[in-house]
Amino acid sequence: MNGYEKPIEATLSIIGGKWKIIILCHLIKGTKRPKELKQLIPEISSKMLRKQLDELEKDGIVTRHLHGEFPRKVDYSLTDYGYSLESTLNLLTSWGSQCIDRKNNQLLN
Repeated sequence: MNGYEKPIEATLSIIGGKWKIIILCHLIKGTKRPKELKQLIPEISSKMLRKQLDELEKDGIVTRHLHGEFPRKVDYSLTDYGYSLESTLNLLTSWGSQCIDRKNNQLLN
């Protein structure tokens, strides 16, 4: 038994929270170094970014690539399992756009 009673519980345990979906939306576009992600998401602290990436790696959503050169370079990319979230991320992004449009229309009226 996995401890989840509903599928949405499993989903949210892996991609829930404030930052994970935002990180995934950037990684769906390609491999990124932590510094690039930090520039794309300036509101996230470096510590929280590392924590979220570690959790996503532990869950098999992202993979960490360590390059042996000096100074050491690390980058992150989605695994095949992570790419299976692409249609879900697209739907969430589309829904978010509708929310923004709705809010803007309410402000105009």
